[in-house]
Amino acid sequence: MTKRYFMIKGELQRIKIAMSIPFVLLCAMWIIHLVTSLFPIELGVYGVLPRTIHGLKGIVFAPFIHGDWSHLMANSLPFFVLSTTLFYFYQKIRFRVFIGIWIFSEALLWLGGRNSYHIGASGVVYGLAAFLFLSGILRREKASMVISLLVSFLYGSMIWGVLPWFSKPNVSWEGHLWGFLVGFLLAFYYKKKDRQRKKYSWETADTDIEESEEDAYWNVPLPESETRKRKINIKGETAIILFLFLAFVAFLFLFRYGKEFM
Repeated sequence: MTKRYFMIKGELQRIKIAMSIPFVLLCAMWIIHLVTSLFPIELGVYGVLPRTIHGLKGIVFAPFIHGDWSHLMANSLPFFVLSTTLFYFYQKIRFRVFIGIWIFSEALLWLGGRNSYHIGASGVVYGLAAFLFLSGILRREKASMVISLLVSFLYGSMIWGVLPWFSKPNVSWEGHLWGFLVGFLLAFYYKKKDRQRKKYSWETADTDIEESEEDAYWNVPLPESETRKRKINIKGETAIILFLFLAFVAFLFLFRYGKEFM
């Protein structure tokens, strides 16, 4: 057995592991919808109903529920592809990012959505797409930037789904918007975490020299002046993100409740 064989075998194992959780969740979505199609069961009440106590359960259950088969099929492929990509390339933070997108996007939808039941995994899909796209730009690594380009190419048109003027009346554009914003915020928050190695396994397959963790480029201390500059940049970026986030919240609030104050 050659070293290259074991590396390929290891990569295939990583892919299987990355696909397992998205596959299980997707199967759960399809089974739930199949059951609701075969039996007179109404699960829409388990969606997010904003600003109500019984609507809180939708924060967990809403992404599993879909209105019809077209709704489910529209979400299935992007959910599986984007979540598998997250689980494969961001192994150290994958659970925190995935759960964060799921919970926070639905929680913000509960706070700022229209007074109707919101169901479907589209908010999670928008969050995953936003995270993967922005992470590639912020990290400036080959693998991450390729992912960013692929996401923008395959799902770039999704951006119109966060605007109420381009969404159908029965589509939860608020869920898209909150998922998108949460994905962006998590990309900024975790931009220094789980960085890719400088060299990949297939680039070093024919050599026995391996770069130690202590000598890796991401562990080399920066000069004090450079560290100070980065801290200033981080504070500036954080302020910009908070401003944009508050601006979106204000926009959503005025769009939803502005007429009541006029």
